[in-house]
Amino acid sequence: MMLTPSLEDYLEEIYRFSLSLDIVRVTDISNKLKVALPSVTKALYKLRDEGYIKYERYGEIKLTDRGKEFGDYLVTRNQLLQEFLALICSKCNFADEAEAMEHYLSTATIDAIKTLVDFIKSNPSWQQAFNNFMDRNY
Repeated sequence: MMLTPSLEDYLEEIYRFSLSLDIVRVTDISNKLKVALPSVTKALYKLRDEGYIKYERYGEIKLTDRGKEFGDYLVTRNQLLQEFLALICSKCNFADEAEAMEHYLSTATIDAIKTLVDFIKSNPSWQQAFNNFMDRNY
């Protein structure tokens, strides 16, 4: 089963927390995503049933290997989209825009954006030419 955008957000935040905290708690996720505790608990059971986390009521939240792998992908995807928005000189809040984009782009489009970002980064003259074009025209 593919995760819903909402469940992806939960898993992404659990993964982010797991990078810096020994124990991830329901309240951490509730506060970060600004959602009620029962909503978090409901999402955790769904993530558990899909094999992304280990969780029992009132217990610790632990990522499975599958959860770590997909969590890393979600964080990397978000960072890639923010980097892409910066490279194209978008005048937006990169974090908010990436959040809006990430759930609605296909894997093929994400891969194409990654290829473009890698190309731009390995060809600084191209980036400079684009920046000059933007300065003159926009």
